[in-house]
Amino acid sequence: MTITVSATSLPDVKIVEPAVFGDARGFFYESFNAREFAEHVQPGVTFVQDNHSRSARGVLRGMHFQIKHPQGKLVRVVEGEVFDVAVDIRRSSPGFGKWTGVRLSAENHRQLWVPPGFAHGFVVLTEAAEFLYKTTDFWYPEHERCIRWDDETIGIEWPIDFEPMLAAKDAAGKAFLDSEVFD
Repeated sequence: MTITVSATSLPDVKIVEPAVFGDARGFFYESFNAREFAEHVQPGVTFVQDNHSRSARGVLRGMHFQIKHPQGKLVRVVEGEVFDVAVDIRRSSPGFGKWTGVRLSAENHRQLWVPPGFAHGFVVLTEAAEFLYKTTDFWYPEHERCIRWDDETIGIEWPIDFEPMLAAKDAAGKAFLDSEVFD
């Protein structure tokens, strides 16, 4: 097996750590293997889109989800470090309204599997970060929703001592209790 899978405080959200083979020349690892992903993380997943973003220190993106065409995301960082967060927004789930957060960096090579039914976001902790993610459905802007990053009901403990930089849509995010969520 070339990956190790660890649980988070939300059982459906998983940390995926690839086996990294390195020497004086550099390193190599499989960033994705469909067979191992199906066997050890989540069977039956098909990814349809890859996304890549670059953000400066202090940028916070989230907490995003799509009310129709919900996306599962396999996320990783190839430059810098982020604190990555998933919030369970499935009303019928015992984890409804709970969050988990993980540091992802170019150095630790960790990935996070965020299944459909979760809001997702991250904040950049280094001078810059390049963030890559695979999605299980396409982006539909008309179905995208955003929960406030600092919603008191959820109570995410962001490891920051500064006011994050937000896009207009993130600054306009709704309170969790006022958001459309999944039944």
